[in-house]
Amino acid sequence: MRIKFFEDTDTALLEFSSQPPVETQEVNENVYIDLDEKGRVVSITIEHVGQLANMQELIYQRIPENLVTA
Repeated sequence: MRIKFFEDTDTALLEFSSQPPVETQEVNENVYIDLDEKGRVVSITIEHVGQLANMQELIYQRIPENLVTA
């Protein structure tokens, strides 16, 4: 997975796969989901992301399976 932040356009691109997208679905005016030929999510684009999140810091936390509770 890759996360790219384009400061000039205040856009975040979350890439989940290297598969080429064949379809883009608009969730709302700022969020777009790219799908591959099998309908799987390839990437998510979020425009004006600075209005939604603090882009100065990115925290990644992996939760081990044995710590997940139902």
